[in-house]
Amino acid sequence: MISGGCRCGAVRFEADGEPWNLTVCHCEDCRGATGAPMVGWLTVRREACRFTADPAWFRSSPRAERGFCPSCGTPLAYRADALPDEIDLTLASLDDPERFPPRDHVWVSRRLSWVALPPGLPAYPRARGS
Repeated sequence: MISGGCRCGAVRFEADGEPWNLTVCHCEDCRGATGAPMVGWLTVRREACRFTADPAWFRSSPRAERGFCPSCGTPLAYRADALPDEIDLTLASLDDPERFPPRDHVWVSRRLSWVALPPGLPAYPRARGS
């Protein structure tokens, strides 16, 4: 079981199953939506993810929307239109983020110059597989 939620506790989530795409994204969309230099994510099956209260959703690009707590603003999720069976959850919103360390970095071509990448993890210039 994967569990987490927002800072104020108004929105909690649980997800069953094994996550995949444990990554850190350096793209401009993720940075702009969170105010952070990069964002850690994991992917689960959308049908296996349950929220205790509805996050607020906004369309962050023509191809995806992002979910956040309507009370405190914590970024929680990402849904890509082209991947209707998947949902990405922010690693930092997990109850135990240490349990799911990232396996790679994506969009490092957009990385801020002062962000150092740790050695030993694959780093992709764009999306994984691009």
